[in-house]
Amino acid sequence: MTLLSTRNLSRSFGGVRAVDGVDFDLPAGEIRAIIGPNGAGKTTFVTLVCGRIAPDRGEISFDGREIGSLPAFRRVQLGIAYTFQITSIFKNLTAFENVALAAQNGAKGVGNANSASARTAAALHRVGLSERSSAKAGELPYGHQRLLELAMALALSPKLLILDEPTQGLSDSEIADFCSLIKAISVDATVLLIEHNMAVVMEVADRITVMNQGRILSEGAPAEIIADASVQQAYLGA
Repeated sequence: MTLLSTRNLSRSFGGVRAVDGVDFDLPAGEIRAIIGPNGAGKTTFVTLVCGRIAPDRGEISFDGREIGSLPAFRRVQLGIAYTFQITSIFKNLTAFENVALAAQNGAKGVGNANSASARTAAALHRVGLSERSSAKAGELPYGHQRLLELAMALALSPKLLILDEPTQGLSDSEIADFCSLIKAISVDATVLLIEHNMAVVMEVADRITVMNQGRILSEGAPAEIIADASVQQAYLGA
């Protein structure tokens, strides 16, 4: 089943076509990576999907319904969670309080305080931060802050988890742990990630979408993308 699809999705900024007529389909249960050079339109594309900016034209369908006119918070309630390229946490609150705020706005806004608390605890446990739940978020190491943001997204019980440069700034050991975590998360949620680290992409992605100049250049399995001459020229430096 196709979980997310776009048709002719487009957005320009000052005459520059950041996203230019993108047709995209993401089946449920897949880990999909979006790669491409800087300025390819990757972040703009997922920001359009999340509803943080509006398209100039085009359609966005999620889980069988058109969502292009819905505000961002309604898309969250339908099951779309998004973590940012730069950490977006409340540094003066504890890790538990950060995740609890997200859990209270869980899928479709359903649930009492007890269920929100349970989702909070479960999300912190899943990313390995249970023992740091009472620590101030701003005092956590950077890698733990990235995990905290992921826990905030998981507390929403997402159907689709969108990650923008999730391994940026992480150590090699943290990246290895992250890859294992994403594979585990994909059992319950479809994952769409923007990632520059090709080793991460090759390890976790079922399929890869390559963007260039606002358009989809190529799509395929990791081995197919590596062998694609147009991708090598546009992105991989060959």
